[in-house]
Amino acid sequence: MKSIHSFSLRFVVDQQVEDIEMPENLKLNTFLQEFHSDCPHPECGFGFYGFAFGQSPFPVPKMIQEALIKNVDKGAYAAVPGISELRSAISKYNKHYFGIDVSPDRIYVGPGTKELIFNLLEILHGTVILPTPAWLGYLPQIRFLKKNYHMLPTRANRKISPRDLKKLALRLQDRQKILILNNPHNPTGLLYAKTELEEITDVCRELNITVIADEIYAQTTYDFTKFVSMGKIYPEGTFVTNGLSKSHAAGGYRLGYVVFPQHAVDLKLQFKKILATEYTAVSTPIQHAAVPGFEISDEMDEYFEITRNIHKIMGEYTYNALTAIDGIKATKPEATFYLLADFNAYAPELQKAKITSSQKLSETLIVHPYHTAIVGGDSLVLERTDFSARIAYVDYDGAKVYRKYKEHKPRTSSEKIEFVRNNAPKVVSGIQMIENFFEKLKKDAVDELMIMKESLKITN
Repeated sequence: MKSIHSFSLRFVVDQQVEDIEMPENLKLNTFLQEFHSDCPHPECGFGFYGFAFGQSPFPVPKMIQEALIKNVDKGAYAAVPGISELRSAISKYNKHYFGIDVSPDRIYVGPGTKELIFNLLEILHGTVILPTPAWLGYLPQIRFLKKNYHMLPTRANRKISPRDLKKLALRLQDRQKILILNNPHNPTGLLYAKTELEEITDVCRELNITVIADEIYAQTTYDFTKFVSMGKIYPEGTFVTNGLSKSHAAGGYRLGYVVFPQHAVDLKLQFKKILATEYTAVSTPIQHAAVPGFEISDEMDEYFEITRNIHKIMGEYTYNALTAIDGIKATKPEATFYLLADFNAYAPELQKAKITSSQKLSETLIVHPYHTAIVGGDSLVLERTDFSARIAYVDYDGAKVYRKYKEHKPRTSSEKIEFVRNNAPKVVSGIQMIENFFEKLKKDAVDELMIMKESLKITN
């Protein structure tokens, strides 16, 4: 009888999985870990200036933490769409904050909005329209599901042009088109005004375009009175997704929700079937913990106000500091904790330095002596040669900064600058490193030109 160890068993991976690349954020995390284990310089010990990871730095609100502790004994499976207390709280939350009158039976709870968007793309037939630049998670999902898709490049203002949307949609043969609308927007930090959403809606109604409105950053809108949900403008054709991760700093809780369009009764049944097949239900203790996070309370209102004000202060500083560097442009954030920095003015110098893609730029900035992590344009569904990058300005101790803000709210411009310098030194130093990098790049290009000129003189 042959030993079991004498057989060489080969496991075959499905080609569909083979074709999928690791998500850019995880790829970057792996690269950073490898870089720090290999770096011989003592300066590597501090870590790096982290502009790459989009995670709210603040503590999870106390009432959510306490509710989780209180409900650790909830071991039974929850209903597939979510527990009734949570769906009811989300319904009231949407009416209070977003002016959307949505009944609980139109709300489905899932393990994060990322999964829910994936589930929606599974059940919705049609071609996906993906505006670019885009959050780095959409395209891998679209490709994994083998959906037909078309990019919709935005113009200089980095927002969807209704005219461009219409031109693209008219070319598509599918009866149904699916537009992914991320508002407020990752990676630019921009916000769509009500009139802009109405113009997009006119095109969607005319050409039968379904919208998946990813509104995970809604509560981070700096002037919250300016946020308008697409679910309010286009209720019959919009799936709205939102959750705990960004507004409640609870990404690790993995809890999101989707609001279905009006009259989508048959679709809800199909969706329930998918959820039950894939993951049965979201963790029951987590659902109970989320309830007070979606309930209307003075505590949550204070939390939202303080965190969005801090994001605004950090965003204004980052925008002003980056655009003060010669040649660098950036989007001016109105929400989120991101902006899109444009380094394309340095394209000739980058090319001379053999930095031929945004990915190569990211790799160059992370190594010694710069130690600065950014997300390059090719990860944001831009051209590989587009030297743009997402800058996430959250590399600070959120608990400490939250406390300091409550102790003394900075009001004047000078107080806000001092607040950032005192409480977010890695944000300040990271921007300085970006400036140092481009100054050296420019100096090297000038030096090379001088050497060439001297060489020509000698030759002549």
